[in-house]
Amino acid sequence: QVQLVESGGGSVESGGSLRLSCAASGLTDSSYCMAWFRQFPGKSREGVAHIDLDGSVHYADSVKGRFTISQDKTKNTLYLQMNDVKPEDTAWYYCAADPLVVGLDMAYWGRGTQVTVSS
Repeated sequence: QVQLVESGGGSVESGGSLRLSCAASGLTDSSYCMAWFRQFPGKSREGVAHIDLDGSVHYADSVKGRFTISQDKTKNTLYLQMNDVKPEDTAWYYCAADPLVVGLDMAYWGRGTQVTVSS
């Protein structure tokens, strides 16, 4: 059974930093696309950053230069380093995994961790 568990969320002041973690269990030895999404109140989830099957990384324009996605396969953990955070980064953050695709139809999702940025 696949399980993704996010942690590291919390409250931070504008300009500060947070590191989100996503511990994965139950994934097979196959490669997976790994992604971070976020959801604002009343809005659908949007992609923040992802790692493709070939290892390439991609970012939403709104976080480029501030957020860094990485993974430690030895620990089965995905990370999102968030630097220079802004109040508009306030959202629930979710990690997701899928053997083929990146998007809202990814196969596996965590339950999310909340990030609040105060001005």
